Amino acid sequence: MNKLKIINDPIYGFVNIPDELIYDIIQHPYFQRLRRISQMGLSYLVYPGAHHTRFHHAIGALHLMQTAINVLKQKNIKITKEEELAALSAILLHDVGHGPFSHALEFSIIKNISHEQISLAIMQELNKEFNGQLDLTIRIFTGKYHKTFLTELISSQVDVDRLDYLRRDSFYSGVIEGQVNSERLIKMLNVKDNHLVIDEKGIYSVEKFIISRRLMYWQVYFHKTGMMLEKILEKTLWRVKELVQQNKTVFLDDKLTYLFKENLKKIDRKSLEIFTALDDADIWYHLKKWTDNQDFILSYLSKMIVHRQSLNKIKIQKIPFDEKYIKSLEINVLNNFPINENELDYVIFPGKLTHQAYNQDKQPIKLLTKKGDIIEFAQASDQLNIQALSEPVTKFYLSYPVLVNNM
Repeated sequence: MNKLKIINDPIYGFVNIPDELIYDIIQHPYFQRLRRISQMGLSYLVYPGAHHTRFHHAIGALHLMQTAINVLKQKNIKITKEEELAALSAILLHDVGHGPFSHALEFSIIKNISHEQISLAIMQELNKEFNGQLDLTIRIFTGKYHKTFLTELISSQVDVDRLDYLRRDSFYSGVIEGQVNSERLIKMLNVKDNHLVIDEKGIYSVEKFIISRRLMYWQVYFHKTGMMLEKILEKTLWRVKELVQQNKTVFLDDKLTYLFKENLKKIDRKSLEIFTALDDADIWYHLKKWTDNQDFILSYLSKMIVHRQSLNKIKIQKIPFDEKYIKSLEINVLNNFPINENELDYVIFPGKLTHQAYNQDKQPIKLLTKKGDIIEFAQASDQLNIQALSEPVTKFYLSYPVLVNNM
């Protein structure tokens, strides 16, 4: 069987599958599930074109990793065939642990385990099936391989993961401000002292990348309606969990029954099989069932998502909301909704958003001069905005039902 196929990607054109192992990973049910996991959660309820999936992103990241490795090889960076295959496998599988809507389960049902931990557990399970062929992949993914730059290609401040999702999310959402020149940035990659660096002449591409990242977070990922719907989904799942604990009647299939009743603190074989059988369709099916539940809160929240009607209002500002203001909203909600004070958090909730476009302290971006010296990116940039973008930005939000219209 010919396993050296090509995939037609709308952003990069033809993406080559360079090895039979890569083909086998892509064909595995664990990976095929990513076709049914939305890359941007519920953002398509705000940006109608944002229907792309984690599968799209993984294939795109695979292409960029192939390109990056070829660039480094051309610059006489020694990368063996085994290391190249392991790095490609690692980037292909880096997001395989995401659950339905990417983060919904991670922040609600499975609160103690991150998607990175689940990705690692899936890699380890696949490694058994593939007779140890992913040993090096796992070492690179976990940062335990001596060639640190290979891990940094997967996870750093300028990695192929970010280069793909920023460009891809910008493309599908239609927000052109997020477009990054991934080809140019990859051409500027280099290695110095075992770490990933950028050739000095690529400084302007890095500046554009940092600014684009900031714009994408505040304009798309933190879009107030999209973010509010994500929070509503999380609270819907929390409500289900609470009702299950109270032995109330809630429709659940066998898979979700297991997840809601078990407080998962580790991923064993059984929970892994259940988790990897779930995708967005399972949650949508349950949300539609829950719209008719006798519990007012569960029905109300589910209808908000399914019908995209009677959405909560959400305000965002630079300072925390006044407690008296929040209290007045709570009183209004209690006067209009059949809920008690202990249930207010489900329908009215404050919170905060924090984003740092560039972190000078955590894996700072290093530039390589023609003389072979290393300069930290923010120190080398003549863009005054870069220093400002190195500071965390925090904004506060408050979400509440539209019936509260006196504020």
